Amino acid sequence: MALPKVEDARKLSEEELAEEILAVKRELFQLRLEQATRRLEKPHLFKHTKHRLAQLLTVEREREIAAEKGE
Repeated sequence: MALPKVEDARKLSEEELAEEILAVKRELFQLRLEQATRRLEKPHLFKHTKHRLAQLLTVEREREIAAEKGE
């Protein structure tokens, strides 16, 4: 499984971006829970999920900065 691309995150609307961030945070929580209970079978998903969260938060911040400059 390849790491997700930032272009995919940039195509999302504001609402979709917020929903996706929340979904990824929930997924990361579930992965931590599985790791704590020793049920985690795919530890590489941590890297992919954290990477995706960082991309989404970066896109969100880019949009905030663009909105501030546009005012």
